[in-house]
Parts: sequence; C-alpha cells; structure tokens
Amino acid sequence: MKAKGVSHIAVCVADLEKSLEFYRDILGMTVRLCTTQEMARRPGAESVEMYEQPRIARTVANIWFDEPDSYQPFLVLTSHPGEQVGGEPIKLDQKGISHISFEVENVRAYADELIAKGVSLAGTIDDFTDASGNIRTIFVYDPDGILVQFDEGPPSN
Repeated sequence: MKAKGVSHIAVCVADLEKSLEFYRDILGMTVRLCTTQEMARRPGAESVEMYEQPRIARTVANIWFDEPDSYQPFLVLTSHPGEQVGGEPIKLDQKGISHISFEVENVRAYADELIAKGVSLAGTIDDFTDASGNIRTIFVYDPDGILVQFDEGPPSN
C-alpha cells in the first residue's frame, strides 16, 4: 500500500480572522471554503487522543495558492470560536511540525515585499544572507508565532 501524496496541512490558530489577514491578504492565498462545524458531528471529536479538551464547534478555512497547472497541498486553518486555544509554537529544533514552507521566485524581492507590508522576519536579513550576499531562504512568523519559510525551491543539483 502506498500513499499518493500530501493532501493538506492543518494548523490550529487562535484567531482565524488574523490568520486570514496574513495568509489571504498578505501572502495572496485564496479561501475556497470557510465554515463552522458542530463538534458533536465530527468523527473523533471527543477523543482525548486527538483533542486536548472537548470543543463545541470549530471553524475551518481551506486556503490555496491558485496555480492553474499545479496540484499542491492546501492549508486548513482551524479555530474554535469563543474558546481559548492552548499550546505554543515550536522552533526548528523541537519535535513536531516546525514550520510551513512556500516556494517563491526571488526570496530577496519577496522579503522586501513582506517587510513593506509590515511582516517581521524571524531574525535579521543578515541572518539569511550567505557569504556571497545571496538570500535563498527567509523565515517569518504568522500571527500565532508559527514559523513560515520562503525559499526558491529545491537545489538544482
């Protein structure tokens, strides 16, 4: 048996609207579904193996980059309206999913655009500049402090 690929990546967020302002409004992703679901109708909703505590409802937003000729996994942003969400984002050297990464054509130009839109880098621009003055990757934080990486894709060699 073999998996066919990554379907989606789900990220629980404290404030869905703030997260949509980042992923939709700043990064340019498209919301294709946004709905609130009663947890009583969700499989495993009361499982202590899957949820830290019982929840009444969840709001989900499925978001994509619109690339007409490309299939890519999509992001599912989830929140629990009217309820606190626990936990802390992790760093790159901690167990768990440490970041989300997106491919861009020109990291330096993209970094400049993000900075102009008020997004802070996770470090300084010098932290991402190699000895030759090239920038091949940057990291920023989303509204929940989750690391988001931008790079120019896999190396050609």
